[in-house]
Amino acid sequence: MREDERTFIQASQERQEQEEQQKRRYTRRTVLVGLVGLGLAVSAAATSRLLFLGNNIPLPSVHLPYSFRGHTGAVYSVAWSPDGKRLASASDDKTVRIWDAGSGQLLYTYSGHTNAVGSAVWSPDGKRLASAGLEKTVRIWDASSGQLLYTYSGHTDFVNSVAWSPDGRRLASASEDETVRIWDAGSGQTLLTYTDFVNSVAWSPNGKRLASASTDKTVRVWDASSGQPLHTYSGHTNAVNSVAWSPDGKRLASASGDKTVQEWDASSGKTLHTYNGHAYAVLSVAWSPDGKRLASASTDKTVRIWDVSSGQPLHTYSGHTDYVEAVAWSPNGKRIASASLDKTVRTWDASSGQSLHTYSGYGDWVVSVAWSPDGKRLASASMDKTVQVWLWLQG
Repeated sequence: MREDERTFIQASQERQEQEEQQKRRYTRRTVLVGLVGLGLAVSAAATSRLLFLGNNIPLPSVHLPYSFRGHTGAVYSVAWSPDGKRLASASDDKTVRIWDAGSGQLLYTYSGHTNAVGSAVWSPDGKRLASAGLEKTVRIWDASSGQLLYTYSGHTDFVNSVAWSPDGRRLASASEDETVRIWDAGSGQTLLTYTDFVNSVAWSPNGKRLASASTDKTVRVWDASSGQPLHTYSGHTNAVNSVAWSPDGKRLASASGDKTVQEWDASSGKTLHTYNGHAYAVLSVAWSPDGKRLASASTDKTVRIWDVSSGQPLHTYSGHTDYVEAVAWSPNGKRIASASLDKTVRTWDASSGQSLHTYSGYGDWVVSVAWSPDGKRLASASMDKTVQVWLWLQG
């Protein structure tokens, strides 16, 4: 073999290994930090980005009507359209797919990304879809036609999180390049760039502020119009994995590798409560729809429910046998769903902590879970390349 051929082959092999290492790094962050905010975006916060204990009681009112197959790589996130009629899934196969949520029919395949797609997020009006991932760009698609509208370029490393502003006019993205960018959703113009190495971002309910969860152990709140930092919350002692606004926008909750959830006054930055109890890192946190409780998911294989008025624990849901990757409240606040690396999804009674059902049959980790807007269906994304939708017939 000629020397130039050996050099070419060696360079190709080295490049392939670098790409595989980057993809493995991205997959770990997607799964263990909860891209799901981006991703599995059950609603607004994603991100992102679950364990429960209880009796496994099979309910005849719950069944699996559809398993959506077509992806050729792991599915990292799934999101319901605002009207509950469509599902979007983001995959390692470099595509975003749109499905009819009622029939399971594939409606569109959005191709164009050159590497794994970690998240797909609907605009508030359901007319557009934002996707982001390993290729360092954010793409905006027309949800009705599947046409690519914009490609937002500027990040120099993979994008961890993406979120629409409540009015749908702006888009925020957080990247491994240690920047947060705010884009004009209509033109693709970069409006603001913050320097911050973050795992996830979340808009306040009124769209005036942006919160970021950072690996430097802080939560930061920014003025979304001027880009000025408003507060830096420095109570955690390890990386902050996710952040979520309360429904009224007055408080923030953060989940950290220091085993705690912390609750903050969003105006003053004062720590309101520190929730202790998890044995290992907390991956995600979610507010109940009424803002009175918090749910947290941990690598200790449990989900915990907290009373935000007293700061006291209400329930510990045990039953998963591996990390709990995601947790989601049903729209009426009566049930909680959790997705785990043990290849199951579990649902729980939010008041009693009773295990209602265990959804098994997955071939790999389940990394995302989301309730439909009407609370009658539950969608999940798995590393086994499938999206599954469960029908819930009870209240």
